[in-house]
Amino acid sequence: MKYNEILNYIHSLGRFSHKAGLDRITEVCAKLGNPQNDFKCIHIAGTNGKGSVSTFVSSTLMAAGYKVGTFVSPYITDFCERIQINGEYISRDDLCRLSQQVIDTGISLTEFEFITAVGFLYFSENKTQVAVLETGLGGRFDATNVIPEPLVSVITKIGLDHTAVLGDTLTQIAEEKCGIIKGDNVVTSHNQPNEALSVIKSHSTNIKMPDKTNLKDIKCSVLGNSFVYNNAYYETSLGGEYQIENALIAIETLKNCGLAINEKHIKAGLKNAFIPARLEVVSQNPLIIIDGAHNPDGADALTAALKEYSGCTAIIGVMRDKNYSEVIAKTLPFCKNAICVKPEGPRSLSAEELANEAQKHCNNIFVANTLDNALKLARQKSNGKPIFVFGSLYLASQIRPLLKK
Repeated sequence: MKYNEILNYIHSLGRFSHKAGLDRITEVCAKLGNPQNDFKCIHIAGTNGKGSVSTFVSSTLMAAGYKVGTFVSPYITDFCERIQINGEYISRDDLCRLSQQVIDTGISLTEFEFITAVGFLYFSENKTQVAVLETGLGGRFDATNVIPEPLVSVITKIGLDHTAVLGDTLTQIAEEKCGIIKGDNVVTSHNQPNEALSVIKSHSTNIKMPDKTNLKDIKCSVLGNSFVYNNAYYETSLGGEYQIENALIAIETLKNCGLAINEKHIKAGLKNAFIPARLEVVSQNPLIIIDGAHNPDGADALTAALKEYSGCTAIIGVMRDKNYSEVIAKTLPFCKNAICVKPEGPRSLSAEELANEAQKHCNNIFVANTLDNALKLARQKSNGKPIFVFGSLYLASQIRPLLKK
């Protein structure tokens, strides 16, 4: 099959087309020769911060000279972004070829199980030394959890998201996330809610948490951060105060993974790390920033940046199955204008419905029928002041190419 046919096939499999469990991915991996056993892994679960921590860790491992596989979910710019080796996306030809191998097993899979199997094959085939694996949803029954014991199990900040699948309390969600813990070397954030932290501690007696008392000289900006931790000076190109916490998790992960990594590698890795749609500056004049914030915790992180630029204009589009009401309530009070738009996709909320909710929190609400029109309207209303695009990773991925032009 050609690339577009493969993508259509993968998407047709559905996210929840089968009951949660590891039986199918275990069976398909066995038929493929268990490629997940051919490389070491760092396994990362959590509600917020997984992508940033994965990027920091992968970037540092590359700086240390390792051949690094990175498996991310979801993608922002290109489907092939989900499977990378040393920052290079899997080629479309390789995606098609390896997908056919998975299809040939004859085992019915979900979309995520399928792409996980393809990722394992690709990493094995290319003799990847270390793979940084980001869970798709939860942890216990996540397809990535078929791996043997990882070097480190990382649990980033846990919050309320995917409650229909994972449970509607932090305790229930934490139990699912902690399903990735094998062995007892775990790294977690210093900003974990107490309910979640108690669950993590019940799953491991050897938790390596960042020590906040050793953090000082913090300087934060959407353009990048710097800080001193354990008397070492670090910089991140990923901006926003919340990225300091993600960087600390990455530092502790790297120092406790048992690989040959020194301070020089970590400093270079944090500085070089880049991820689309994480307070991504796509223009400096006027300042235009894309952020994938789509749940309350993500909105909290974004709000710190919005406060820095009073009078900014928002372009916002959301999924109807997310807690968009709380996202709006947290962010829009700091925006002078809000342009509501509907991202492509069956789960998207209409721009009109979004505007009805948005008007509770911002005085100047506008509706745009296309992303192009949303950008034109935002430029008109902003009068040269900053524009922030947020509300959904789908919106980020669809509007990013337009802004890059």
